[in-house]
Amino acid sequence: MTLNDAATLVIGSGNYLTAPVGTDLPSDLLAPLSPWASVGHTSLEDILSISSEGGEATTIGTLQNKSLRTKYSTRVEVIAFTLQQFDVKGLRLYYGANAPLLSNGLVGVPNEPVPTSCAFLSIFVDGENVFAIYAPKSEIYRADDLSIGDTESLAGLPLGVKPMAHGANNWTYAITPLGTVSALGATAGIPGAFTPSGSLVPANLAGLDLITASPTTAWSAGQYVVLGDNSNAHWNGTDWITGIAS
Repeated sequence: MTLNDAATLVIGSGNYLTAPVGTDLPSDLLAPLSPWASVGHTSLEDILSISSEGGEATTIGTLQNKSLRTKYSTRVEVIAFTLQQFDVKGLRLYYGANAPLLSNGLVGVPNEPVPTSCAFLSIFVDGENVFAIYAPKSEIYRADDLSIGDTESLAGLPLGVKPMAHGANNWTYAITPLGTVSALGATAGIPGAFTPSGSLVPANLAGLDLITASPTTAWSAGQYVVLGDNSNAHWNGTDWITGIAS
């Protein structure tokens, strides 16, 4: 791996947002539009942490090789941050989506709390870099007990966000890579390569629309490029086609 100074991160500002389950990532992370909405003020010091459970390794073997392969159990991850806004919306994120608003204006703490189910997005800005964590489906609930330790600091509600697989996705949440540029060209090979070197590989066949093929004539039999979804594609002299050139 080469050194990439542009891929480092120092958070200057940030925000946490929610939307209905399945909401797509905003096209402009610096100006997310409705239905994305901020959760409110969050801690300046306890910005974010990610913890996990599971992922235990089990060694599987045969009579001939007792350490043939390793199998890992499912890993469940929780994104944690501290909300510092004690309004109705914030209290329901902490105590449960079913926390009732009482006739006297108080928020009741439910006996059987239900987590808030929503799409989740955290956005962090570092100069010209924008770093985001996106989950199309997640459950938000209290991550720790409420504790108010002094009279000088803002009190906070520790929240945990549990990303979950949505629809046919084989992933629970996604992270924006830093220090990358989009590919501009693709050179034929077995497999071929995207240019410039180190550029971001197109996610799928549709992502090849703006990619210039080299050569621009039909690629030879056996030549192809590998896309971000692990599928193959080649240039037939006119269009990008799924699969390996034949």
